[in-house]
Amino acid sequence: MRVKLGFLVAFFFTTLPVVAVRADDTHADFPRPAGLESQVRFWRQIFVEYSVHQVVLHDAVHLDKVYKVLDFRPELDDGMSPLRVERLQRAETDLELERIHNTLLRLHSLGGAADGLSSDERRIYDMFADDSSPDRFLVAADDKHLRAQRGLRERFAEGIRVSRRYLPEMERIFREDGLPPELTRLPLVESCFNLHAYSKVGAAGIWQFMPATGRRFLRVDNLVDERRDPIFSTRAAARFLDEMHDSLGAWPLAITAYNHGPEGVARAVGQCGTRDIATIVRDYHGSAFGFASRNFYAEFLAALDVERNYREYFGNMPVEAAPRTREHRLDRALGIQQAAHMAHADRDVLATLNPSLSSLVLAGRRPIPRGARLRLPEGGASGFETRLAEAPVEERVVEHKVTPAVARHAAHAGRVRPAVLTYRVQRGQTLSHIAKRYRVSVASLCTTNGIGKTGRLRPGQTLRIPRGVRRSAA
Repeated sequence: MRVKLGFLVAFFFTTLPVVAVRADDTHADFPRPAGLESQVRFWRQIFVEYSVHQVVLHDAVHLDKVYKVLDFRPELDDGMSPLRVERLQRAETDLELERIHNTLLRLHSLGGAADGLSSDERRIYDMFADDSSPDRFLVAADDKHLRAQRGLRERFAEGIRVSRRYLPEMERIFREDGLPPELTRLPLVESCFNLHAYSKVGAAGIWQFMPATGRRFLRVDNLVDERRDPIFSTRAAARFLDEMHDSLGAWPLAITAYNHGPEGVARAVGQCGTRDIATIVRDYHGSAFGFASRNFYAEFLAALDVERNYREYFGNMPVEAAPRTREHRLDRALGIQQAAHMAHADRDVLATLNPSLSSLVLAGRRPIPRGARLRLPEGGASGFETRLAEAPVEERVVEHKVTPAVARHAAHAGRVRPAVLTYRVQRGQTLSHIAKRYRVSVASLCTTNGIGKTGRLRPGQTLRIPRGVRRSAA
């Protein structure tokens, strides 16, 4: 393994050109505070310079302090398997972080003296020339400060390539809702536009909606998960971002709230007494306001820079045009094979066009449920409704042989877990209020959640809503 020893800060941040910001209305929407500029530069380098096989070891608060960059590409070039490289990468990263930790503790023990330092120690010592605090090395050695960040160049380039198919329609949706179209670049930060993204905590799709948030705007259950559809989820993201902007009053705050939650950002504004995002990032220390939340807006600004100038960083990219489709909301359940036949489409094509359908549906074990929005190829959409009306209602779903293409889609769809509808109690709400909202009885709420005779609720309490209910429009 080759190790690129630490860069001088000035060298590290001058390897990329500074991208000019357009002086138009978007500048007012997305201000670039000087206090965030080092974070924006850091993320721009992560997106365009560092490979997924490189690991940047840095300070989590002062991102301009980069200790080392570990490079594992030579091992791949020498024929080491990706699995072994991954294991080596984890082990070497932990080892290097421990070495840096010990070096920082030694520098602290020297009381600021610079005599007799090794070249490696001297290099780290010089990084803190702008900090006169006697505890500067001790603070930097804390686990909350020492951090490893893998590069994203390959994933980011692929994300930009994929985004070309969807951005025209996504921008149209945001413009129609009166929102800045630049917000459609947020999926580059959330998922690198990975259509099959599914996080370990249950977030899904390019916008990485959590199940509870997704169910506010989309259908999310064990047959259909519209979070995985890039256009359906974009409409939901526009509504969600608009809500947060109305509540918080500024796009930097609304964007941060997309990661941290609107209540958390409102709390940060209240405690800091300002809506300035740079001040909040610097001064707010809420327990849940971690590295990801502090950096989310800076990552968005860096993603805007890179996406606007992607040819400079990645060259020309072949753009595959998105297929022309029409949406049809089913008024009755329909098997996937019958739907493909009525749409005059190959079953694999229909599966590709409808990533929201679950593995049960794609495998033909369950029908596409009534009310589902089905995306049809434009050529087969004409006359689909007539053919559906004339066809006999299926009395059962026949399980068909699954082709490799459908199996791949089913594998991705199968990662979605059955939905469990939950609700977080807000201050002042009662059981009767929530029962009316979800069209259930107070008794069923009490039984489902083991609530006693007093029926008392506390703010923040999570209630399970009985299955098969529908939220009231009121």
